[in-house]
Amino acid sequence: MDKRLSAILWTLVVTLVIFLLLIYVGGNMMGIERLQTGENPVLRFVFVIVGLLIAFLVYYFTRENEAWEVGTREVVWMAIGAALYAVFSWLFNGTVFVVPSLSQVALRPAIAIPMFFGYAFGPVVGFFTGAVGNMFGDALTGFGLSPQWSIGNGLVGFIAGLALLFSDKKKSMDTVLWVSGVLSVLAVVIFFLNRNVPNMLFFDPANNIFGDATISLFAGISILVGFVLVLIVRFAFGQNVDVAAAVTWGMLGNILGIGFAAISDIWINGFSPAAAIVGEFLPAAGPNLIFAAILVPVLVAAYAAVQRQSGR
Repeated sequence: MDKRLSAILWTLVVTLVIFLLLIYVGGNMMGIERLQTGENPVLRFVFVIVGLLIAFLVYYFTRENEAWEVGTREVVWMAIGAALYAVFSWLFNGTVFVVPSLSQVALRPAIAIPMFFGYAFGPVVGFFTGAVGNMFGDALTGFGLSPQWSIGNGLVGFIAGLALLFSDKKKSMDTVLWVSGVLSVLAVVIFFLNRNVPNMLFFDPANNIFGDATISLFAGISILVGFVLVLIVRFAFGQNVDVAAAVTWGMLGNILGIGFAAISDIWINGFSPAAAIVGEFLPAAGPNLIFAAILVPVLVAAYAAVQRQSGR
């Protein structure tokens, strides 16, 4: 079997096995509550499989590209990335950092980690970092597991790493900006057409909020705020292609990866398409994008400095 194909298959299979062990062995057989998932566990894993297939198909149609090389170095980075993402996701998950939404959405500056690892070390590393790191982060938090959302996080890092497929990074960034801009505007239009969608999670008894408050204006337009910040970074760092490309591709990964997870809840949780976009996607993807525009450049610059000092 081709070495690249073998590495990709092993990565995807290991990811699936980890998910199954956590939920079906730890959650169901051993009865560990924090490792249990909600309703429709089979359907959740259907979307896990769909996400894995998406990653495989992208690999298959671009399999000649060197971006798919996976060796010992990449495996080490997978483990480091997943561990870092798990710990920092746990630190920022929970009610202290919760964003009013239809489901458990928190402010997550840690989203910059799978974006950076994907761009710096390739889409396979980014996928594993996002998917496995998010799964363990949720397990540490103790709110239950949503494997399809972990796959969505994996796609964030995976898509960020697709920048390595293109020899002309500047040209690819322009295309990504247009696609991301259109999707961001479309999501905000849906928000303004459906501002009456209530969240079903956020409770603030002191202010008489009992899960029936509508999604805030900031949550609704935050994805546009994030897009503008990414646009500023793109042109402010025009001479630093790595910073600009990492942020730009990370933005697309965030939109498509979190979008995948939110849309899956149309079938899993019975949300309407508008509720999934307004109540889940925007409160999650918008703040993510703002953090990405700020933190990804820092990580890329720090990594470049380390490389210069080490002579690599």
